[in-house]
Amino acid sequence: MLFETKVIEIIQRTPDVKSFRFERPQGFSYLPGQYVVLDLSDKSIQMKKPFTLSSSPTEDFLEITKKLTGHPFSNALTELKSGDRVVINGPYGKFTIQEEYNNIGMLSGGIGITPLRSIIKYSIDKKISCNIILIYSNRYETDIAFKDELELIQKENPNIKVIDTITKPELTWKGTTGRINAEMIQRYIPDYRKRIFFTCGPMEMVNSMVSLLKKLEVPEEQIKREIFPSDK
Repeated sequence: MLFETKVIEIIQRTPDVKSFRFERPQGFSYLPGQYVVLDLSDKSIQMKKPFTLSSSPTEDFLEITKKLTGHPFSNALTELKSGDRVVINGPYGKFTIQEEYNNIGMLSGGIGITPLRSIIKYSIDKKISCNIILIYSNRYETDIAFKDELELIQKENPNIKVIDTITKPELTWKGTTGRINAEMIQRYIPDYRKRIFFTCGPMEMVNSMVSLLKKLEVPEEQIKREIFPSDK
């Protein structure tokens, strides 16, 4: 379905990632982890792109979060300001939580965190009895989107655990380093064969994570994936 809405807030998440919040249109309902198509077209050019909602259905706004790449759509998005009107189409997607999941593993990198933030926030707000362990990979510590929020969430919720791993750490970084691998999963998610896994991001990363999980003998039916389109 098509909905018209307007920008209400723009939040700088990292040096090159921003969240764009919109009024939640009347009648718009969605599940955590779903996506919409954002339409920034005008009379001279068609500009449409799918975005996972980083907001939770429990929140009274819609939010998308984008890495700013310098490509045409990205530039058009950065030109938005509070009060500007846009059109969204949706929601779409099956990369979403079901309340019968008792134990979830999440594997993500970079901006692939967006649907997972939605699912985590939803599970907390709905008081779903679910244990979630997220391994989140980024190049630099400054690339960690939602860093403060995720740290606070796991401090306040014993059922949520977040492990950040950095592939190009500074000397001051004291946490986990390197890309997500089998040893990390076995160390931080020891009951991995009993969990439903959510992995999302660019095709190369998602395929790598699925292959890794299968090598660890996680059944196919326990792996949910969402491949993001090329970041333009």
